[in-house]
Amino acid sequence: MNAGTRIVRVPGAAGAIDVALDRPAGTPAGIALIAHPHPLYGGTRDNKVVQTLARAFLALGYLSWRPDFRGVGDSAGVHDEGRGESDDLVAVARAARAAAVAEGCADLPLVLAGFSFGAFVQSQVAQQLAAAGEPAARLVLVGPAVSRFPVAGVPADTLVIHGESDDVVPLTAIFDWARPQGLPIVVLPGCDHFFHRRLPLLKRLVLEAFGAPRAVDTDDAATS
Repeated sequence: MNAGTRIVRVPGAAGAIDVALDRPAGTPAGIALIAHPHPLYGGTRDNKVVQTLARAFLALGYLSWRPDFRGVGDSAGVHDEGRGESDDLVAVARAARAAAVAEGCADLPLVLAGFSFGAFVQSQVAQQLAAAGEPAARLVLVGPAVSRFPVAGVPADTLVIHGESDDVVPLTAIFDWARPQGLPIVVLPGCDHFFHRRLPLLKRLVLEAFGAPRAVDTDDAATS
């Protein structure tokens, strides 16, 4: 993503998980673990939505961890329909927390963020971490693929962002999933599943949801 991106390898059940790690300037304010869309349809950690989320959290002062799912890039293993991927992200979350503690940054809040299939995986990761007594501080789900995968229920403060004109995951499906939870949805008018021409707005929404002052986004890499 930038010249300061480091590659970290985290042991997983199927072998090493290849992770891109970006560090903020100064003392980290938190950890963001960001999951990419479906690997069988070209999803990788370099997806534009994923990179936009990473830039938002980096601007907020978070350590940004972007793993490639198993079987993608240099990550070992093969696609496991979300099961193994969830276990892998739990391993990455624990590695990220341990690395922060080793650097003297204990108790950093962990945010789980994901796009499409990655949002489904993060809903499972959130449940696993909570059951283990290691809950995430918050979730950010972008275009969650609720019509294609059994996306779990999420905490009430979860930020869910979806496009009005999403033809991959219809908006009606999002409301059907959210309604029983009483969960608000941020809907971007005229926006498709891939957030074409809406990436600066997506970044701004994440920044504002985490308390950053509203500002004009001039990031050239988040304009398409």
